[in-house]
Amino acid sequence: MNHPMADWIVPDWPAPARVRALVTTRAGGVSAAPYATMNLGAHVGDDPAAVAENRRRLRACLPSEPLWLTQVHGCRVAHVEEAETAETADAVCTRQRGKVCAVLTADCLPVLLCDEAGVVVCAAHAGWRGLAGGVIEAALRAMATPPAQLMAWLGPAIGPRAFEVGDDVRNAFLAHAPDAATAAAFTPAADGKWRADLYRLATLRLNAAGVERVFGGGFCTWEESRFYSFRRDKTTGRMASLIWMA
Repeated sequence: MNHPMADWIVPDWPAPARVRALVTTRAGGVSAAPYATMNLGAHVGDDPAAVAENRRRLRACLPSEPLWLTQVHGCRVAHVEEAETAETADAVCTRQRGKVCAVLTADCLPVLLCDEAGVVVCAAHAGWRGLAGGVIEAALRAMATPPAQLMAWLGPAIGPRAFEVGDDVRNAFLAHAPDAATAAAFTPAADGKWRADLYRLATLRLNAAGVERVFGGGFCTWEESRFYSFRRDKTTGRMASLIWMA
């Protein structure tokens, strides 16, 4: 797969050859600071003309225009074949070749999913609210494939050294999965806070649902300047994580 920027990420996972995936970074666009340069979010205050040009550049790498979701930190899953422009959802899936599933992030966890036969793909936006609320489980249901036949790739998100949360966030996860307390998903931080590991939390949810093959992770949007980070910068752009079938 060809794309214009060496800094963009092509996931390294054993997906079928027909399954393609791509994650953009800050590089490769025309947006001015603080959105410099490859902001793909139309809702963050950037110049609409710059966002349009950035999306045009990304589109040149893809078989079709992505379905750009209106993300609300929920659990609704859109289907590309049935969806309309600006569908309100936090995950999107398709069984149709050439249709691109995409989510935008800037600290939240993007989760890309496919089956071992290359018949269905899905992208999910898993911030802590959506992750605790069940967006991964909703995405798996929408794919309508036995979980043992699925695999996941976890994209750039805020890492456990930087993501401090309160008891409310920890309790939201423990209410669903008490084993998160003993699985190194939360470690004590200063002032009664907890450091939360989104990658570990997502892996626990995927494994509990029957998805054993989980790849990716190990990024930190807050620590790595090549990524947008809302928690670090407040006013910032958004990256896209995309998946489709050729």
